[in-house]
Amino acid sequence: MALHTLFRAFRAELTKGCMSHHSQALHTGHPLLTADKALLVKLRKTTGYTFINCKKALEKFNNDVKQAESWLHEQAQKEGWSKASRLEGRKAREGLIGLLMGNNTAVMVEVNCETDFVARNEKFQQLVQDVALATMTHHLNKTQGQTGYKKSLLSVEDLSRLNMPQGSSLADQLAFTIGRLGENIAVRRAVSLGVPSDWHIGSYVHGAVPGLTGIAMGRYGALVVFQGGAEGEVDTLGRRLGQHIVGDAPLSLGNIDDIPCGDSETRLLAQTFLSDPSCTVGQFLTRQKVRVLDFVRFQRGELTGQETD
Repeated sequence: MALHTLFRAFRAELTKGCMSHHSQALHTGHPLLTADKALLVKLRKTTGYTFINCKKALEKFNNDVKQAESWLHEQAQKEGWSKASRLEGRKAREGLIGLLMGNNTAVMVEVNCETDFVARNEKFQQLVQDVALATMTHHLNKTQGQTGYKKSLLSVEDLSRLNMPQGSSLADQLAFTIGRLGENIAVRRAVSLGVPSDWHIGSYVHGAVPGLTGIAMGRYGALVVFQGGAEGEVDTLGRRLGQHIVGDAPLSLGNIDDIPCGDSETRLLAQTFLSDPSCTVGQFLTRQKVRVLDFVRFQRGELTGQETD
């Protein structure tokens, strides 16, 4: 038999053997293969990481789900800090205002990102909610046992020291979210309010987005502190005042007897009331026997103070 004929015969036999071995490997029915797949699906669903990373983690820790999940979080945190450093200089003017109401308390926060696409992402919205919850917890701890009107404006530095609901610092949680979404994200500011039991806090969010329950999120937000109002109409009144504050953007409260100075009026009480153009806000409140004491307005991405574009 010629040498090339022997070679072809040997190669055919070798291929046949490999195919036979491969077939046996596929049909041995090892239960571990099924278990691996189930664990992979479970880990993917629980953590939200890619199938490739989940598979790598399971293989690394011999299908120990807890160790695999812990390792995935560690890697994401490292990647997040790295991405946060690289993306720090990029402008983040999109995002959401988050508004959380409690029992005679309220907080409003602004969290920014680079694109509206990320602002609609559930993970970003979860961060907004966590920042609001952390701000609320901080407010309650700080004002425990105190009475009267309590208002705190939190800067970026103040917010960075907050503890998040998961037990991590805000900085860690921020880096973690950046690592997962791949955009620069900044927690910009927050305000917390607490009022006596006979005062009220009205609220309104404009440009609201569908998202998590328990917190309102949108492009604009307003809180208004007031006294008085007919029983059963306080919530509606608070919303109407909040709508006006968002829409007409007053810069100061003013006095109840202020005379309007035209379209450029920036004092709340002297502005024409959006819900009733026949009167000023001050005149409307007088008829309703209501007194506004304070308000806060947030607009996503607005320039304030020393900020420049």
